[in-house]
Amino acid sequence: MHPNAAFRWDDRDALRKFAREIGFGMVCAVTPDGLRTAHVPFVFLDADRIGIHLAKGNALAKHLDSAQGIFVVNGPDGYISPDWYQMDDQVPTWNYLALEMEGTLRRMSAEELTAQTDALTAQHEAQLAPKPEWTRGKMSDGLFDKMLGAIIGFEMTITAWRSTAKLGQNKPASAQQFAADALEQRGNTAMAALMRGQARA
Repeated sequence: MHPNAAFRWDDRDALRKFAREIGFGMVCAVTPDGLRTAHVPFVFLDADRIGIHLAKGNALAKHLDSAQGIFVVNGPDGYISPDWYQMDDQVPTWNYLALEMEGTLRRMSAEELTAQTDALTAQHEAQLAPKPEWTRGKMSDGLFDKMLGAIIGFEMTITAWRSTAKLGQNKPASAQQFAADALEQRGNTAMAALMRGQARA
C-alpha cells in the first residue's frame, strides 16, 4: 500500500463499511501453477472473516483450502492532472481507495456455503428495495442444491488489513477542491465527492 502516512486509512469499521458496500473483489494466492487471481463477490461472516465462492472449474478453486491469500477491494479512482491543482511544479498522480485483507482460507461445508450464498443474496437484495426480495425459495424444487454443486465456498480469517485512501490530503484544501471540480466535470462524481470530504476535514 502507499507509503505516504497522509493516505493511511486505519478506521476498521469504515473499512468494513467500504468493502461491504462494494461487495466484490479479487482473491489472490500462490499455487503450484503460479500466482492466480479470481474475481468474486464476498460477504462478511463476522468482523474478521469473509466468505467467498468460486466455480468448481476456476483454476484457483482447487488450491485455496488451507492457503494464505489476499483479498483486494478497489473503490473509486481517477487520474489527476497537475494543471487541476492550480499550483506550480506539480506532477500527475492517481487518486484511489483500496483495501487488502490477508488471511488463511478454509473450504466451507455445503451447509456453510448455503448460509454464505443466502447472506450474500440478502445483503444485496436489501439494497434494491422497494423491489420484493428474491430468495432461493422462488426456485424450482431441487434446482438450488443442484446449482450449489457447481461452486465451492471458502472462508478467509483475516490476519492483516492494509488500506489506502489517496485523496490529495497532501495538497492544500483549495487544490483538492479544484481537482475535485475537474473530476466532476469529467463524470467522476464518486472520487470528486470523496476528495471534497477530505478537503473539508
